[in-house]
Amino acid sequence: MYDHAETGNLTQLLQNIGIGLDEYLKFEHEDAQTRVAQWQKQLDIPLPQKGIGIEAMTNELVNHVIANGSSQINPGASAYITTGAVTAATLAMTASSVASPQRYLLTAFNFLEELSLEWLAEMLGIPNFKGVYSSGGSVANLVALGGAKQWAFEQIGHDAAADGINRQTCIYASAECHHTIQHSAGILGLGRNSVQIIECDAQGRMKPEMLENAILKNKEQGILPIAIVANLGTTNTGAIDPIMALGKIAQKHKIWYHIDGAYGLPGILDERLNNLYKGIELADSIIVDPHKWLGASVGVAATFVKDRDILLRAFTQEPADYLEGSVEQDDQASPKIEHSMDSFGIPYFDYGVELSSPCRGVVVWAMLKEIGVDGMRARIKRHNDMASYIANFAKNHPNLELLQEPTLSICCFRYSLTPLI
Repeated sequence: MYDHAETGNLTQLLQNIGIGLDEYLKFEHEDAQTRVAQWQKQLDIPLPQKGIGIEAMTNELVNHVIANGSSQINPGASAYITTGAVTAATLAMTASSVASPQRYLLTAFNFLEELSLEWLAEMLGIPNFKGVYSSGGSVANLVALGGAKQWAFEQIGHDAAADGINRQTCIYASAECHHTIQHSAGILGLGRNSVQIIECDAQGRMKPEMLENAILKNKEQGILPIAIVANLGTTNTGAIDPIMALGKIAQKHKIWYHIDGAYGLPGILDERLNNLYKGIELADSIIVDPHKWLGASVGVAATFVKDRDILLRAFTQEPADYLEGSVEQDDQASPKIEHSMDSFGIPYFDYGVELSSPCRGVVVWAMLKEIGVDGMRARIKRHNDMASYIANFAKNHPNLELLQEPTLSICCFRYSLTPLI
């Protein structure tokens, strides 16, 4: 139960946290690692038998935890493709943690899960796809490949979700695929070694002819293909596979076509790159991480599929005695529903691997409400321009070597002690 008596003054407490965060975001302090002994000494204490109260705890949170947070969100940091949440995302996530700690039930938050997924799909050029949120690219890829597994086995008359797999399988992915593909194959019972690595060209893009050869060879061996996985912006270099060519191969051989766009799918907003995104409509599933390039709070990813019912068949929950009969399964317009707790709303828990889950849609909704598609497009183009600027700078610097021309917002270069030019 939620005990209001122990919450203190939420307005004042949040204000104190906000002041602490504003101070941290000035980045006028030393990095946490330079004073690790001090803050670890303050935090590394025995399990408290008696609490210090909400006000004192908040003060410690501000002074010892927030003050020694991550440098990843510093505007001067460019080490990773993930960063901190924009203000709108932070506000939305905070609001949902209080007003709707779960994404189900007939609330405005549950409504925004679906609406924001529709907005996201429309903005990213896949308006006919339906989605489900998850915690990140690892789970988003797992959900997509779980759908692919179910679909592939259904084509041969077998229900893999109910009865398990009954033959050797194969997932085709490039040498530049994210390791979550192998991770997913292991979790799904297909085996990490079932992922067949396809050779890439010098720009890190899968070679279609090598994919075709691998498929024909495996057909002769009776191996069941589960999916072809294409990269839409690799995490190493931002490379984009030949999406159209790979999609046509998937169609030709009737293989599920999955596109990992966790990082790079938002690049479609940069009209200068439109030709690289031709063919995404051929996908059966595609993922994106709003917490990477769009500025969402970490823990917000989305899996989109053309047919969401396949996810229902792959991930549906078995009946639970404590829930059966406690809610109506009718739609929200049912006259039987008189209270927000009379229905779970859209059953996202049957479309993925999470039952308990925070409301992630409100974060995407808040960001799009604040700056719209135009603002997101400006963000993407600005970041791509920054990568191009760095590339040109590296070309003209005597001690810098550009390793690959940037495709999106990732620029790979290195420093040499010996002048190169």
